[in-house]
Amino acid sequence: MIDTEHALAELVSVLRQAPWVAMDTEADSLHAYPEKLCLIQLALPGQDELIDPLAALDLGPLWKALAHQELIMHGADYDLRLLRRCAGFLPSRLFDTMLAARLLGYKRFGLTDLVAHHFGVHWEKGPQKANWARRPLTPRMAAYARNDVHYLKPLADLLRSQLAEKHRLAWHQECCARLIQEAADVRAPDPSTVWRVKGSHKLGPKGLAVLREIWQWREAEAVAANKPPFFVLPTDTMVQLAQAAEQSNAVTEAQLPSHLSPRRRQGLLHAIEKGRTTPHLPEVLRTKGWRLTDAQRQRLHELTQRRDRQATRLGIDPTLIASRALLVLLARDWDAHQGQLMSWQRALLTGSD
Repeated sequence: MIDTEHALAELVSVLRQAPWVAMDTEADSLHAYPEKLCLIQLALPGQDELIDPLAALDLGPLWKALAHQELIMHGADYDLRLLRRCAGFLPSRLFDTMLAARLLGYKRFGLTDLVAHHFGVHWEKGPQKANWARRPLTPRMAAYARNDVHYLKPLADLLRSQLAEKHRLAWHQECCARLIQEAADVRAPDPSTVWRVKGSHKLGPKGLAVLREIWQWREAEAVAANKPPFFVLPTDTMVQLAQAAEQSNAVTEAQLPSHLSPRRRQGLLHAIEKGRTTPHLPEVLRTKGWRLTDAQRQRLHELTQRRDRQATRLGIDPTLIASRALLVLLARDWDAHQGQLMSWQRALLTGSD
């Protein structure tokens, strides 16, 4: 593992001349809060390297060397967001092997499935949920991390050729550019809405006020304990407690999850009571114009049929062309929402079958 400035400088000098680079990352999202970038895996001609971003290294030269490379990655969405948030880095070009496989119609597009299918190589995925902040890495963890980049270049070459044969290479390039752009556009969560978790639509103003206070309590506890929020209190439990507070005069200690410590139980009860008694009640958000008109329903039906016919003809997942949610928006107002489509998606939805 590269964990010294000298070793990193040697790698950077090689990277500057490398004709290709494959990359992956590991974080501790299941073990810490907020998560950290814990490992950077790189493959380049003749070598697979592990870099330790927890070793207080100056990674600036590394990011500079990688900035103009086309990075080969697999399922890059999460990695790009992690790199953007933790390191302020995004590549200028990307080849995502998972996206390539999906655009080619592969039903099994996980990295282990693709490597097994094309190269007959099988490896264990056991350490996938390990705590990547631990040092030293176990031999099993290090082997897993290297495997995640070792086969990316030959896999990318094979998939790139198949994309070209099917005239879908431009589609893939547009998808990869969109991934980079979306990672660059990530904004900090809006504090006025971030607490509106799944299930919050069931609540009235008082229940929402309680949910808001529970969320803020959980967030503070997660940061203090350096544990993911779900470890402190599951999201569905938050909503259930908010519902209970809305429907009765009080939530009793007996209604709280049994795994909570006495200190957390008291803190949670205080948060619930604060939400129950606040005069500042959140607004209940109602979707305006949810129901489609007859004309819009007909347009949605036509768009869905066209999408599905094109997907069947191409042998790909229909949602690659457009999700159901996007089709609804397009049926309501095509001009307002067609910008969410990439050019190849728009062509498939508007062109002849």
